[in-house]
Amino acid sequence: MGFGAATTAASTAAASVLPQERLGEGIGYHGLGQAIAMSIGPAFALYLVGTDPSTNLYVGLALVGFAGLVIALNARYESKWQTLPSSSAYRIKMETRLELDSKDGQAPSSTTVTTSETINSEKYPEGDQVSKRTLRDSFNIFEPRALPGAIPQMIMCPTFGFGVFFAGLYGTTLGYTHAGLFYTISAVSMIIIRMISKHFMDTVPAIKTMTGAVACGILCCLMLLAAPYGEPVFLASGIFYGLATGISLPLNQSVAVKNTPPERWGAANALFLLANDIGIGFASVIWGVINDSFGFQTSIVCVIVCLIASYASAWIVYPARDKRWRH
Repeated sequence: MGFGAATTAASTAAASVLPQERLGEGIGYHGLGQAIAMSIGPAFALYLVGTDPSTNLYVGLALVGFAGLVIALNARYESKWQTLPSSSAYRIKMETRLELDSKDGQAPSSTTVTTSETINSEKYPEGDQVSKRTLRDSFNIFEPRALPGAIPQMIMCPTFGFGVFFAGLYGTTLGYTHAGLFYTISAVSMIIIRMISKHFMDTVPAIKTMTGAVACGILCCLMLLAAPYGEPVFLASGIFYGLATGISLPLNQSVAVKNTPPERWGAANALFLLANDIGIGFASVIWGVINDSFGFQTSIVCVIVCLIASYASAWIVYPARDKRWRH
């Protein structure tokens, strides 16, 4: 529960303060922190487990959690919204409230929150008139407008589930002593692609960027199929695994967020992350059964099918503006 709440809140806060013209790039940078944590976290945890007593692991987790809480409490963008980029959703929202209050000659209401959908229809094409958020809206946790980003990601996530849970085991069964380097290589690849994402994430059409992510995923799978021919081939596949992961997740999350009004970004991020978890979780169980029954090679072929299905779904559910091959 804590992890789910923290990731949803952090993603929503990041989207709210980012300039809209660089939303995809910013979400990629935001996810970069999680990628770094996932690359060093397991090694740090194993180190703590190996200490005496092994319960130092829980002390370390508590300290990390406390540090995260301190950092979160110092994220005060809500009280310093004037310093945010002029195109950020939260700044536009606050400027809209001030403008409406000055026109009405009344103080801000404590029961309603004015949205900013209509102040810039180019940034938020969903809205065409100023609306007010009600208590009913707060309990409406399902945001269907996030589905165009969530559906392709959910179908693609079995690819990541196989990589996270079974790629290392696959390398071990092939007799490779350094199979764990697959994860280090993929983490480095993911970090690099997200650091240079400004060159394509918000300037290249989403469907074209998705094409690159799927191509990297398929190339990774083909190299895994050829992995029995040598450990270098197996380890090199981690490069393309990291590229596919590093591109697709922030890309589809930005599609989900951009297709949703700012006041619904919390629900949009929650739905997107839920789809992400469902795709990884359920697929991991299925891959385990297929691995035991038919072998890793069959699972890898099934992963390729998931990648193709994800790409096809993107062509179907992406908004029209994201399916344009050219701007």
